[in-house]
Amino acid sequence: MSDKRITGQEGEDLAAKALKNEGYRIIDTNYRSVFGEIDIIAEEDDYLVFVEVKRRKNRSFGTSFDAIDDRKKRHIIRSAQLYLKANRYKVDRRIRFDVVGIDGDEIRIIKHAFGEEKR
Repeated sequence: MSDKRITGQEGEDLAAKALKNEGYRIIDTNYRSVFGEIDIIAEEDDYLVFVEVKRRKNRSFGTSFDAIDDRKKRHIIRSAQLYLKANRYKVDRRIRFDVVGIDGDEIRIIKHAFGEEKR
């Protein structure tokens, strides 16, 4: 990755590539609801995974994960609930919330980053 400015979409593309390399199957991107946007929706093993992508050029102001506050988490969870309902997923579908953090050249995937697992 060069020092040029990376757009949000480019960051999400990098995240999607990293997720695919780890065995995730991307099923939707940029899902919008009244609560906000879910960057990537994927399946991994028997989970439906809602993924938030955050990028920081450097760590001067903390890591990419520091940018996800409680308000943002609540909005992602509410958007996920709407997605499940709109797409008629079964109530017992296992879901989780992962985060892909991009800090400079480092890409990290955090599974079960927040929210409670639905069994």
